[in-house]
This record gives sequence, structure tokens and C-alpha cells, in this order.
Amino acid sequence: MSVQKLTVMAMLVAIGTICSHLFWIPAGVAKAFPVQHAINVMAGVTLGPIPAVTIAFSIGLLRNLFGIGSLLAFPGGMIGAFLAGYLYKKGRKYTYAVIGEWVGTGILGALIAVPIATIFLGSKTGAFFFIIPFLVSSIVGGVIGLVVLRVLHKNAAAKNWLGSKEEKSA
Repeated sequence: MSVQKLTVMAMLVAIGTICSHLFWIPAGVAKAFPVQHAINVMAGVTLGPIPAVTIAFSIGLLRNLFGIGSLLAFPGGMIGAFLAGYLYKKGRKYTYAVIGEWVGTGILGALIAVPIATIFLGSKTGAFFFIIPFLVSSIVGGVIGLVVLRVLHKNAAAKNWLGSKEEKSA
């Protein structure tokens, strides 16, 4: 892995960790972080699915260590990051990454959060309790990530950095 790629990953982890206490949506025992979803989309597009998952895991771990996150950061963030990167890799459109984030975090991550909340956090939530807050958060974050990517796409220096990662039609 290149030094440039590791630097970008570290920067995204730092941004995601620092911004997580500034803007979040309460969801019972969970906290939904739109900045995390924006980072998932940007990392999925610029770095690919595996680095995006690594970034999501790292941010979730740091948030938990600092006491500003919950165990539910792991399934939502990691599944959303993977699907964002995977769908972008398959379709080469930023909107595919956003849809991957919405489905991965907003639906799949929310459903997987229920047994984790029940077993580890003692929560007695219904099967669909986390879907609305996770989906709202991932929609907001996905749109933020999409806007940032489109702005970067129009910037000459960033366009060179994105290289072959640019989408077919902006």
C-alpha cells in the first residue's frame, strides 16, 4: 500500500473521529454520525472497499475508546463502507457509492444492530427500531459525501489525484 493511500486513510480516520462529537443523531442506545457516512462514500470511491472498511472500523474503535460511540458503530459503518466501495467499483458512478452506503448502513447495518444491542447493550428494541435513524443519518451523510466528491471532481488538482477513479458522468 502506498504512503499516499495510508496518509489519506489516516486523514479520513482523524476527520471522522474529530467530527463525530460535533454532529450526531440520537437513536436510543446508538448514536448515528452523518460524517461517518460521508467518509464511507468518499473512502469507497477514492480508496476502494477494503480500505473503506478499515477506515470505518478505525473510526468506530476510536469513538468507542474515547467514549463518544457505541458498539453499533461497527456493523453500520463497516457494512456501509464496504457496499459503497463495492458498488462504486462495479458501476463507476458516485451515486452507486451513495446507494451502497444507504443500503449497507441504513438497512443492513440497522438490522444487524438489533441483536448486538440486545446481547451487548441490554436493549429491548424491535427489529426495525434502528432503520429510521440509521437511514436518515446515512442519507444525510451520503449526500454530503456526494457533494464533496463532485466538488473535488471539478477541481483540477483533485481530479488528477482521483485519476482513473473519476466517474463516467458527473
